[in-house]
Amino acid sequence: MATVVESPNAETGVATAGPRRTSAWYSPRRLLRAASRIWQLWFLAAVCVAWWFVSEDSTSPYFPPLHDIVVRLWDLWVVGDALPTLESSLEHFGIGYALAGALGILLGAVLWRLPRTHTAFSPLLYFIYVLPAVAILPAVSAILGYGTSMKVTIIVLATIWPTLLNTIDGLRNVDPVKLDVAKVLRMSTVRTVRSVVLPNAMPQIMAGLRNSLQVAIIMMVVSELVASTSGIGFFILNAQQNFQFTDMWTGIIVLGLMGSALTAIFVGIERIVLRWYLAARAAERRS
Repeated sequence: MATVVESPNAETGVATAGPRRTSAWYSPRRLLRAASRIWQLWFLAAVCVAWWFVSEDSTSPYFPPLHDIVVRLWDLWVVGDALPTLESSLEHFGIGYALAGALGILLGAVLWRLPRTHTAFSPLLYFIYVLPAVAILPAVSAILGYGTSMKVTIIVLATIWPTLLNTIDGLRNVDPVKLDVAKVLRMSTVRTVRSVVLPNAMPQIMAGLRNSLQVAIIMMVVSELVASTSGIGFFILNAQQNFQFTDMWTGIIVLGLMGSALTAIFVGIERIVLRWYLAARAAERRS
């Protein structure tokens, strides 16, 4: 959409009419972009339609019709009393993911500033990194019990590493010339970090946080499957053990929807934080 504005003529200095673009939500470019995103969901829609028709006449208790699952999902998770189960899982996830992200960035920055300390701690860090968090779940459960502290701890222990290692690598990739220029200009430490370090390291830090997000969701479910009396993981396992397979399928679908929603929220935040970086990459592709 274009509107007419007056701009001064280069030769006469007289204001003349000229077009100006406005960013209306219904602009052809935005409509085309929205249509392409909807089109990307075609395979998911095809799978759901195929699942609906294939399972329509199913009599297997392990593979109920999708229609029954949808009806039961509505009864349990929308108008029923199963929603607090999801709230418990989100609480554990939120606390564990936030702690892991903050600790990962903080420890990564410290180890970047103290290279000798990083060298000394590297063998221990990589030993713990390659050790599956599931393997230490029994020990953590024995020490902390089966409450919130155990679930949050196991999420932090598994989730911190992608953020920590990506933070170290991102900070190492900061151009030394830019740091030298900051010293020459006598920029303060806070300004140097804000203006030089973070803009260069933030894309890799955000990549680490995205990987940590997936790990946090996995460990949230694992901790509730193995050692818990609440949460979405416990709901799924309990339904399976009590032969309530329709309820089990509703829990699996809700878990998938929750993971997709959390990922979409993170992607939206990432686009806001890295809008300058994404704009620069888009400009490079156009040139």
